Amino acid sequence: MNLPGIQSKLPDVGTTIFTVMSQMALEYNAVNLGQGFPDFAMSEELISLVAKAMQDGHNQYVHMNGLPLLRNRLTEKAHRLYNTELDPETQITVTPGGTYAIYTALTTVLNPGDEVIVFEPAYDSYIPNIEINGAKPVLISLRFPDYSIPWDEVRKKINPRTRMIMINSPHNPTGAVLTEHDITELRSIVEGTNILILSDEVYEHLIYDGMPHLSILRYPDLLKRSFVCFSFGKTYHCTGWKLGYCISSPELMKEFRKVHQFNCFSCDSPKQVAIAEYILREDEYLNLGPFLQQKRDFFRELMQSTPFECIPSHGSYFECYSYGHFFNETDKELAVRLTREYGIATIPVSAFYKHGEDNKVLRFCFAKKEDTLTKAIQKLSGLQ
Repeated sequence: MNLPGIQSKLPDVGTTIFTVMSQMALEYNAVNLGQGFPDFAMSEELISLVAKAMQDGHNQYVHMNGLPLLRNRLTEKAHRLYNTELDPETQITVTPGGTYAIYTALTTVLNPGDEVIVFEPAYDSYIPNIEINGAKPVLISLRFPDYSIPWDEVRKKINPRTRMIMINSPHNPTGAVLTEHDITELRSIVEGTNILILSDEVYEHLIYDGMPHLSILRYPDLLKRSFVCFSFGKTYHCTGWKLGYCISSPELMKEFRKVHQFNCFSCDSPKQVAIAEYILREDEYLNLGPFLQQKRDFFRELMQSTPFECIPSHGSYFECYSYGHFFNETDKELAVRLTREYGIATIPVSAFYKHGEDNKVLRFCFAKKEDTLTKAIQKLSGLQ
């Protein structure tokens, strides 16, 4: 039987670098510091709460917008952390993960010919999500090596087709964090325009060195034009749960839900019931930053025994290290060699650029047990 051909909506997209490097890690029995997931246990109490929710019969659909109790408690949390007033009925939607929330927000507002400003290196879903909606990603490289935003370049790229600016703090893959200067610049650029903002804040609690998380939720004038995306998986060490949420203005959220209702409609019920209870344990997310900063600092100390140079991270699961002073290989070549010959998997940062900009930097995930990190760096001894 002859099957009809299709025209690919993403002709330039292949398997993600995360899948490729994780598969290589399995093939060569390498320590996987590439993909961003913890290898330590999540809360036994939260697991028990999920089991109890199932045993108590919470196994059918919850409300399309998310369990009402969970949305109420997310509203309370946002008020405590960011002094913002939200309406749980009209401004919060629970989603199957942060990446889904990002895709849905983009699909809600983008039309063919629209332009979206994207800062590179960028989380790998951003550009395909824009392109599949017929819009154009306008790429701006963050300043190397501190990965700060060149706001003067942003101003040059703004035009009548600019529909959205995407920001990500703490940033994946670099761990950079937005400052008050960044917020001032962003506010200045969008004021008096119809430009929307998508703020990826899935690492909101993974922030270090006493720095504040400058969530868009802190700024009512910015929130009214923003979709702000979060992840329970990053907060509670359960990335495989694929559960998150989006916060926006009532007007934007109304349109977001029109797309959401015909896609997943409703998210995992027992996990929402469990998180609605567990979220009352404020220390579980308030202590997350110090907990992971200890791991980052431990990893930094280990890496001093290698020739890699640290590009400091102030948030996320990740820290980047440069190597151009001692190797001439491309970052992809080195990442493959480290996996095959030394048994440690990383991610080449050029994979986070559409056109493969290579500053000779690798990304390492330090959200691991200390013995995992120790084992990984021991494998780099004698690196040549």
